[in-house]
Amino acid sequence: MTSVQEPSELATLGFPEPRAEGCPFDPPPAYRQPAGRVALWDGMPCWVLTDYHHVRTVLSDRRFSADVRRPGFPFLSPGRRELVGDQPSFLRQDDPEHQRLRRMMTGDFLVKRIEQLRPRIQRIVDEALDAMIAKGQPADLVADFAFPVPSLVICELLGVPYDDHEYFQELSRRLLDSTAGPGAVAEALDALTDYMAQLAASKKGEPDGIVARLATRDDLTPEEVASNSVLLLLAGHETTANMTSLSVLALLQNPEQLARLRAEPELTRGAVEELLRYLTIVHNGVPRTALEDVEFDDGLQVRAGEGVLAMLGAANRDEELFGDGDRLDIGRDARRHLAFGFGVHQCLGQPLARVELQIALATLLRRLPELRLAIPFEDVRFRTSALIYGLHELPVAW
Repeated sequence: MTSVQEPSELATLGFPEPRAEGCPFDPPPAYRQPAGRVALWDGMPCWVLTDYHHVRTVLSDRRFSADVRRPGFPFLSPGRRELVGDQPSFLRQDDPEHQRLRRMMTGDFLVKRIEQLRPRIQRIVDEALDAMIAKGQPADLVADFAFPVPSLVICELLGVPYDDHEYFQELSRRLLDSTAGPGAVAEALDALTDYMAQLAASKKGEPDGIVARLATRDDLTPEEVASNSVLLLLAGHETTANMTSLSVLALLQNPEQLARLRAEPELTRGAVEELLRYLTIVHNGVPRTALEDVEFDDGLQVRAGEGVLAMLGAANRDEELFGDGDRLDIGRDARRHLAFGFGVHQCLGQPLARVELQIALATLLRRLPELRLAIPFEDVRFRTSALIYGLHELPVAW
């Protein structure tokens, strides 16, 4: 059984912690330590779990709560506490309320439904790439391709005007900055929530779009419509955009894997799963609170009321599950990865993210066979302070 230190003896874990020198794709060393307790920014003790089986258990066991309103819930910074707001989305609630809200949107993200969108997503990808090529090289793959594609897709699904993308992307960046103070986070959250509330009110009764459909329901309050619409908008473009640009950079830095994927495009689906595992852009951990005492199979004990951070990045490099896990291998069977979480709170939009990544990467590699970095790798700027890991920009040529 793991020994338990008193809070006064605990080392403070920061968010973000620095990445290891040499490979910015690897999780920070501080997030890969064996299971133990740390102190957070406010002095609150919290368990940090990095073993694959520990992490999967925390994410799937209903004895661990996702409700941010419970005492002991671990917040990574003062700004993250502010992000809760007055009306948490379904992501930050437990069943039955979580299930009640989530099932209202499940049908929009079923695999069958998303597969039907492939032709439309392909057109969006091609049009974004056409525009990037016409603009000339070097181009910024982040601004010219990685963000426009998922932003336009999620705007169409939700019924959000794409003309507003610069506005909500700027607010998103502020919300996801782990170093932002409570005031900055509150201001951005209020602005984005007000935006979605006004949009929902204007679309009530319209036939198309998730926001309009939610706004028309009698069993949802306007606050619930706004908070859950904000979640879908944020998750629908930030995650896939950052995964796209990071995936391209990872492939460019692993030329043998890039060459294999070009030669065997049928590996694209598996390659996307491996990139999701290898990069794990939710890099600061998934927070939970123990509702009762829990003892794991190996004797580790977490007491009721204690906070837990499930470190997805470390779990996805667990050597027991993924041998030589620090190496990118597009031929690996990576389907057991936890990049989308696990259990009842597993990412609702994962079918959409997979299809967008598959189409975006396959199209880029097919149409730009000479795609390459336009700056030295050492000059690439990573979004280390964001809750979603990614790149500020990615200058490329072809």
